This record gives sequence, C-alpha cells and structure tokens, in this order.
Amino acid sequence: MAGIVVVFDFDKTIIDVDSDNWVVDELGATDLFNQLLPTMPWNSLMDRTMKELHIQGKTIEDIKEVLKRVPIHPSIVPAIKSAHALGCDLRVISDANVFFIETVLKHLGIRDCFSEINTNPGYVDEEGRLRILPYVDFHTSPHGCNLCPPNMCKGLIVERIQATMAKEGKKIMIYLGDGIGDFCPSLKLREADFVMPRKDFPAWNLINENRTLVKAAVHEWIDGEELEHILLQLINTITVEESQLLSVECKFHTMSKAAHGALPRALPVPY
Repeated sequence: MAGIVVVFDFDKTIIDVDSDNWVVDELGATDLFNQLLPTMPWNSLMDRTMKELHIQGKTIEDIKEVLKRVPIHPSIVPAIKSAHALGCDLRVISDANVFFIETVLKHLGIRDCFSEINTNPGYVDEEGRLRILPYVDFHTSPHGCNLCPPNMCKGLIVERIQATMAKEGKKIMIYLGDGIGDFCPSLKLREADFVMPRKDFPAWNLINENRTLVKAAVHEWIDGEELEHILLQLINTITVEESQLLSVECKFHTMSKAAHGALPRALPVPY
C-alpha cells in the first residue's frame, strides 16, 4: 500500500459545507461578508471578516467551537482511518486555510492520518486575532494558471507531489474533490491514476464536459457513504493487482535463476 497517495479536498469533500461560509454564518457576519464580497479577493475578505469578528469580541475559542460543529457525513472519518490503516499516504489540498482544517481534523481525531496539508496560511497573531493569507502571493509571484483562482493552483501542487512520488517509489494517485479548483489537478493525473469527483458539483461537471482531456479513470460519488465504498474498493483493487504483478515478477525471477543454473558449464578450451 505504500504505492498509493490519496489526495483530499476539504470543503464539501471531507466536510459537507464550505468552512469559510460556515464560520462566517455561524458567527453572525454574513451581512458584512456579503457587503464586502465584491470589493476584495476571497482570502483578503476572510482576513477582514476575522478582524471585524475580533473587534466584536469573538475569540479564537469561539471560532474553534463553531468548527467543531461543522457538518460531516458519518462515513468520512472511517474511510480516512481505513485508507490510512491500509498504508496509503493521505494528503490535503484545499482552498480553505490551515487553521480551519487542522482544528476540524484534530477534533475528529484524524489529523495524524495526513502527511501533508496544502492550503492557505492561517495563524493567530499577538492580539489573539485569526489572520488568513493567500497560499500564493499573486501580486508578486502569480502562478500563471488560468483555470485556478489567483491564490492557489492545485494542479501545480499535484505536480510537486507527483515528483516526490517518483522519488519515493509511489505509483498511483487517487484525487477526491468537488469544486472548480479541483478540475485543474484532475488534468494532471496519469492513466494509472483515479479521480473521484463529487457528482453534480462543479468539478464533476467540468470533467464530464472535457472527458478527452482527463487521462485518469473517473469514479463519481454522491455522499460520504459512496465515497467510503468507492475509495476502499479502489485501494483494494490496486492492492490485488500490485500483489499479482509482484507474484508474476517473483516467479519470472525464480524461473530465470533456475534456467541459468541449468545451463551447462563451459568446457575448458583444449590446448
């Protein structure tokens, strides 16, 4: 199982809602958020909203308590724990932020299942206010992908992971996501890989409209129950195929050694 990397989106994939909107709505900042939405980039808007909530007296603990109530399908945690127990390398690529994601994953008891979280930075400053920054400083170092939002190209992150996979001997990636930003990484997957878009969500629509551009096998899912079933079935299928291939290679190696040992030794050259 060391050969499989499973990459999860976070919003509407691991959890059933958008974490940014969930926190904003639950803490009563929806009107302000909607008022400012046309005026600034999303990450800047989230940072500004957290500032306003801080001014209103909302604390980091208030934010954490809201995140601990985030809706999640009951099959998601078992799916993640099972994939991790089977030896898969689990990672997150998300346009949420590290504070929200780590708070939720720690609360669910699955943070240690993930080897890496790729997302927008989020930290608590010296005043006790949550700061949220873009993954890419698009003013000074734009990523150059016209399919993705300016703050993050998930496709570039997948390419970096693929490069490390090659060095570590990992062969197959399974990518799960739902949003527009999950289409670009789907295009980076190879024929041996699998993409699991959430049915009737933007990534699924884009993949269906551009099937000829997607090399990976597509397995759609509706909810957490289907996600768990399909993901573990794929892992099991890959495992069986790898075991069969290894068995064939071992037999071939054994037969080659036996055949080599049966060859007559060269006779001495007469003088």
